[in-house]
Amino acid sequence: MTRRSDARRTWPTLVAGALLLALAACGGGPDKPPTTVTTLDPNAKVTITWWHGQNAEAAALLEGLAEEYMADHPNVTIESSSGASTTDGLLQKLQAGFASDTFPDISYAFGNWATELGVSGRTLDISSFVNAPDSGWSEFPAAAAATATVGDEVIGMPAVVDNLALIYNKDLFDAAGLDYPTADWTWDDFRAAAQALTDPSRNIYGTAYPISGTEDTVWRFWPQLWQNGGDVLDDEGMPAFDSQAGVDALELWRAMAVDDKSVYLDQNGEKYADSFESGNIGMMISGPWELYDMKKANTPYGVEILPGNNGNHQTISGPDLWVLFDHGDKQRAAAAYDFINWLTSPAQDVRWNVTYGNLPLRASAADTPEFKKYLETYPGGDVMFANLENATTPRPTVVGYSKLSEQVGKAIGRVLLGAEDPQQALSDAAEASRPALQQGLQKAAQ
Repeated sequence: MTRRSDARRTWPTLVAGALLLALAACGGGPDKPPTTVTTLDPNAKVTITWWHGQNAEAAALLEGLAEEYMADHPNVTIESSSGASTTDGLLQKLQAGFASDTFPDISYAFGNWATELGVSGRTLDISSFVNAPDSGWSEFPAAAAATATVGDEVIGMPAVVDNLALIYNKDLFDAAGLDYPTADWTWDDFRAAAQALTDPSRNIYGTAYPISGTEDTVWRFWPQLWQNGGDVLDDEGMPAFDSQAGVDALELWRAMAVDDKSVYLDQNGEKYADSFESGNIGMMISGPWELYDMKKANTPYGVEILPGNNGNHQTISGPDLWVLFDHGDKQRAAAAYDFINWLTSPAQDVRWNVTYGNLPLRASAADTPEFKKYLETYPGGDVMFANLENATTPRPTVVGYSKLSEQVGKAIGRVLLGAEDPQQALSDAAEASRPALQQGLQKAAQ
């Protein structure tokens, strides 16, 4: 099996997002009325295409479930494939498919692609179905449901939910004579523990931060911004992360990295988890995709919610989506929705996400035998599942976020390397982000 972070959290490049932004700016989608989703007719033969974007092991689970669905719905044929050689490649392939009218009915998508896809004019609006009283939509975490919503349209359903928590190495805490982290920890407690754990003579760091400049860098910054009372964007949709709340959050990490030297700075974002598993890092901020590898490596780990500010322990979720696309055929649309609604229901989800080591999508899955087995297999999974309630604010899914993320990621890297102060770095990033956000607002107003 590949590392979970390779399969799930190798954050997408921004080039393809820029291509979709350009497509949206040019008008994008077809000039035809959107398809109204209806109930699937069991007598209508229909074929749908599904790009699941997964590696071989995950694909086997998903395609096995698709076979079950087709056995119960003999009128539906699901033509499934990974869609691209990597999950990241799906976005560019979708963009090419929009131009040639060869896009699928369903595709896996990272959550931060949502608005770029939504403004393409190719997505299917399933609002009428998910807003029905018995849809189970309210069982999805709020951040995941918000990510699937672009404007007043719901363009898909959550595929994977996660969040950031504090993972710590019990052996290193014991060796340093430190108490384990608690749910009451502040960021001062976190900094003090990182200092106490750091031992340069043994190449041990208290914590780590990936400074690749990708979204992997950026989304770790947002929870502290929110905890401090700040936000990514203001009410007009312009940058607000360079407020005092953002400066204070970044200053803490600057002080830890530059002054305390307690932070392992991972230049490409691919080494810190391995270093944690090998006992060279005391704490890392990461998510449930790490549990499989730590279990396999016999790492003596524990999990706690993020440190907080004045009792606010807000975290962030990076939900991925099953996005549905409109081909102007009511039965294709109905089959695509019916299949994804079936796939994400607890009975199937526990045989896909939970079996694969992810958190369940819906709250009701917590009572299933499969999730109980998951908790026995992956200690700390209960903390991460409960931590979904602390993921109350979604990342902006606006056109221009990709540019914003790129600029903030670079700013964080410069600050943690000691090359720039937090206020100047964030102000520069805000100014550089503004044009792309303004372009997105202009498109939305058309």
